[in-house]
Amino acid sequence: MAELTPPPSSNAGLRILLSKDRPPSSSSSTLASVAAVSSHTDRDRIIGVFRDALSRTESPEAFALQAVQDAIKPQKQTVLVLEENQSLENALRKLLQELASSAVQSGKRIMQYGDNGENNCPITRLLDIVLYLCERGHVEGGMVFQLLEDLTEMSTIKDCKDVFGYIESKQDVLGKQELFGRGKLVMLRTCNQLLRRLSKANDVVFCGRIIMFLAHFFPLSERSALNIKGVFNTSNETKYEKAATDGISVDFNFYNTLWSLQEHFSNPALSAANLTRWQKFASNLTVVLSTFEAQPLSDDDGKLNNLDQEEDAAFNIKYLTSSKLMGLELKDPSFRRHILVQCLIFFDFLKAPGKTDKEGPTGSMKEEIDSCEERVKKLLEIIPPKGKEFLQSIEHILEREKNWVWWKRDGCLAFEKQPFEKKPGQAGVRKRKPRWRLGNKELAQLWKWAEQNPNALTDSERICMPSVTEYWKPLAEDMDPSAGIEDEYHHKNNRVYCWKGLRFSARQDLEGFSRFCDYGIEGVVPQELLPPEVRSKFYSKPGDKAKRPKREDPKGTSAQPKEQQIVSATPETDGGGSGAEPEEGAVPMDSDNATIDEGRKQSPEEVSEPESGQCEAEGDGEDNNMKNEASKDGPSKDTA
Repeated sequence: MAELTPPPSSNAGLRILLSKDRPPSSSSSTLASVAAVSSHTDRDRIIGVFRDALSRTESPEAFALQAVQDAIKPQKQTVLVLEENQSLENALRKLLQELASSAVQSGKRIMQYGDNGENNCPITRLLDIVLYLCERGHVEGGMVFQLLEDLTEMSTIKDCKDVFGYIESKQDVLGKQELFGRGKLVMLRTCNQLLRRLSKANDVVFCGRIIMFLAHFFPLSERSALNIKGVFNTSNETKYEKAATDGISVDFNFYNTLWSLQEHFSNPALSAANLTRWQKFASNLTVVLSTFEAQPLSDDDGKLNNLDQEEDAAFNIKYLTSSKLMGLELKDPSFRRHILVQCLIFFDFLKAPGKTDKEGPTGSMKEEIDSCEERVKKLLEIIPPKGKEFLQSIEHILEREKNWVWWKRDGCLAFEKQPFEKKPGQAGVRKRKPRWRLGNKELAQLWKWAEQNPNALTDSERICMPSVTEYWKPLAEDMDPSAGIEDEYHHKNNRVYCWKGLRFSARQDLEGFSRFCDYGIEGVVPQELLPPEVRSKFYSKPGDKAKRPKREDPKGTSAQPKEQQIVSATPETDGGGSGAEPEEGAVPMDSDNATIDEGRKQSPEEVSEPESGQCEAEGDGEDNNMKNEASKDGPSKDTA
């Protein structure tokens, strides 16, 4: 045998050899064979231990954990590690296969194989033991789900019904959180494989059991069970006769019109999007509704198919489409209800909540839907027996369906809430309602906020008034051009903010408050908060205001005749200046500016000392001086 040549010394690192390139080694093959023999030996030993455990009549709690310890000899006393779980699972799957094979050879059903029949079935016993170990956390939680999947795959349809009966009986244990998280995908795969094997026509009841189990086993918010995209089952095609045959007791055109509605019911979205298909559907539906209205059913027709008294009545998922049965089907109340309820479901889809205007029906289509829906409801109400009760039930179901549609369109949010755990209290002890000093809990907490409540009312920290500088900072930042704040987000548009700021300025900054009349709310902001380019706009030097030149009168005033100026001056002399209004082009005199500046320089004490009569006299004297100056200036301008 050729020896393996070592890699050259110049090659840095390890050289990986593929298995096909490696020469056979006697030592490696010996180790592999020893490991294989060891694994088979361990598996046979585990199977033997559990075969002995299956013969015991006690409950699994008495011997299950001891059987695992004898079979595996785990590193830990109560929990298996990953490799130990895998070895145990392989051995148990092999044991389950041997038990199922023995049941088939004996000619008995799988879940009834044993000495005492169903009560002492070894397969049921094995599943109970593994389920107990998974529930207590001694082995991996998904092991029992794997065994159930293997059992359904190796069983016939009749045996699968018994296996599924066992699954239904253990539904509460399998649905626990510690097991559900590990085996939900395996259980979903098992049920889907069963549904594929079953016939939708012959095994309707068994299919319904599986679907009901999945609905109870999985939470409502499980996305795997939801048709999020709203895809329709277009493969469910209704086949009917296209050409007339002999011996038909009804109009073949009506027969063709009635069954053509199923093409629209199978894919409502396509009919709503295509205007031509919608018009065809509306015309066909109008013909069908008119025929139902022209041939109402009597109470005797309703008694022919009395579904209320038939407890074991079998309902077909689809009606036969033979034209020879058309006359009988028209007299069947359940057949009419079947067609009319499909119409309501179709209309409910078109008016589904949350649709945009583009996706929803147009104006004319809405009117047609409303009129047809009203006719369908009236027909359902008069169909015996108990037409009104039946219509109320259908309307209630459709109303609940809207909530389901909204929930799916919102992303299927989980709405399960954790159960409220009550604290264990003493049995038989009656709880007393707490008594509050001030009547309720809120007032009592307010009273406890301070040790001495009268002092809390006079606390200086209780009333906190911000300074003017601090309050006007947001507005000053908005006024900075470099900030780039848009006008709609400007603080000056907030009336409450401006009103509070004016109150603060009136109390703390009277000079800034006086600038509100000239510059608005932006003039109240202190100048130290404003940037230089903005500050120059609202704050000028003291001498700039006195040096401003007088405005020249508009050219139009010099061309006015003397009579108009005399007439305009007459009411001033007669009225004493009480009712005169300044002209638009008039400019305040320097004397006025001087008077205002002097008034600002006076202290508050000096302003309050003069009596009211003295102030009125000074005001009248100033008005008379202004009138005399105006009368003197008037003629001189005209002569010029």
